[in-house]
Amino acid sequence: MVARTLSPPEKTAADAAAGVSVQPASFARAALGVLLFTLAVILFGAVVRITGSGAGCGQHWPTCQGEIIHLPRRIATAIELSHRVTSGLSALAVFWLTWRGFREFGRGHRVRRAVLTASAMMVVEALLGAVLVRLALVGNDASLGRALVMPLHLLTTSMLTASLGLSLWWSLPHAERPDHVSAGRGWVLLAAATVLVVSASGALTALGDTVYPVQAASLAARVNHDQGPAAHFLERLRVVHPLLAVLGATLIFASVITVADRKASPMVRRLSGYAVLFVTLQVTAGGVNVMLSAPGWMQVVHLLLANLVWLSLVLLSAELGDTATTLDPAAVADV
Repeated sequence: MVARTLSPPEKTAADAAAGVSVQPASFARAALGVLLFTLAVILFGAVVRITGSGAGCGQHWPTCQGEIIHLPRRIATAIELSHRVTSGLSALAVFWLTWRGFREFGRGHRVRRAVLTASAMMVVEALLGAVLVRLALVGNDASLGRALVMPLHLLTTSMLTASLGLSLWWSLPHAERPDHVSAGRGWVLLAAATVLVVSASGALTALGDTVYPVQAASLAARVNHDQGPAAHFLERLRVVHPLLAVLGATLIFASVITVADRKASPMVRRLSGYAVLFVTLQVTAGGVNVMLSAPGWMQVVHLLLANLVWLSLVLLSAELGDTATTLDPAAVADV
């Protein structure tokens, strides 16, 4: 089989036969916009935690301070209320994208599955947010319950962004894949699962940094304090995340090297390069975060890079899973 990109008329005929919109770039641009906005809302959520504004609306949900239309009188309330509004807009955008995906793609198309999963995860996210507020697992709460909900919150958020990323990826035209198909998708899936584990530990570390800010100046003094007899379990867990991050980065590098050989498709090599870049930046940011005692702005940057690492591996896995086709680079340029 020789690599071949379908001409525009062939693409249109093939898409129409499959029940796909003849203007996939339009849907892809919409999916990209929803993904970027959702990522912004996720980062805003980190700002809510860092500023301790999660209790800004009290234990009321979905209302704020028991009022449907509330005029904030405190900064914390303004931050929390703004996050709720943007989260609601993000949910509406995801639901709209799901409706559009079902309208423009035929029965059984994988874009339909992706957008439906995104909507389901958005509903779960809203329910988790309600649980956090109603049970007062916000602000300076350092209970075991909050520590258990945080990783679950991160998992559903990751599934949401992955679904949105795949809805974008699978909506674009693909070309026939060359004879050589890169092996090693299992390694990439393992690396992606590792990212989830590392990110879950990072969520607990970030919670500990918020509730129990780092006080000691030197790294040795911090470790002694965090592992001392009077330390809270969130402080004790601070040492776990850096160790898992180093092991995770090593696994990701090894996985990417496995799949990105010189015979791999250009798109596999490109996505592998992005994964290496984002992991390198993430490890560097993690080191800077530790040296600076986890300032709020650095935590937001760290979270952004974690999402970029995750998405790059999700898309790399999707590309490796398309054994017959590869994403058309020209289609990416159209978005």
